[in-house]
Amino acid sequence: MAADLSGTIQTIKDTEGVVDSATALINGLAARIQAAVDAAVANGATAEQLQPVTDEVAALKAKSDALAAAVAANP
Repeated sequence: MAADLSGTIQTIKDTEGVVDSATALINGLAARIQAAVDAAVANGATAEQLQPVTDEVAALKAKSDALAAAVAANP
C-alpha cells in the first residue's frame, strides 16, 4: 500500500510560501531602514550617529541571507 504524502507535500508548499514571505519582509524592512538612514545622513546626521541602525540593517540582511540559504540547502 502506497503512503499518502499529499499532506506532507502541502505542508512543504505552505512552508516555502512562508519562507518566501519572511525573506521578502526582512529584505523590505532592511531596505526601508537603510532609506531612512540615507535620508538622515542627507539631512546632516553622521554615519557614526547612525551606526547602531546601520548595524541592525546588516543583521537583518544576514538573517535573510541565512534563511534563504537554509531553504536552498533543503529543497
